[in-house]
Amino acid sequence: MSSFLQSFLDPKKSWLAALHMKSLSKRLRKYGLRYDDLYDPYYDLDIKEALNRLPREIVNARNQRLKRAMDLSMKHEYLPENLQQMQTPFRSYLQDMLALVSS
Repeated sequence: MSSFLQSFLDPKKSWLAALHMKSLSKRLRKYGLRYDDLYDPYYDLDIKEALNRLPREIVNARNQRLKRAMDLSMKHEYLPENLQQMQTPFRSYLQDMLALVSS
């Protein structure tokens, strides 16, 4: 990508990207999700392989977050404020393994 586009998408350089990241973080915290939880293993085989290579505890934690988010969504509720404060939506657990699988 061009350097202009890279700088436009970088939250440290672009206020619009920072605003989007803040908004996304707020929405993920409401359901207790991480950004990596949004990847669909049925859509991309690299994601599926990366999830298969991760330790079972990490995959189980991902599945629990997804189940909790679906349950909250069905009930039209959000996590309590104190639990939302504890969430880390951009702490990655999949990116390193995905880079290993993709290369």
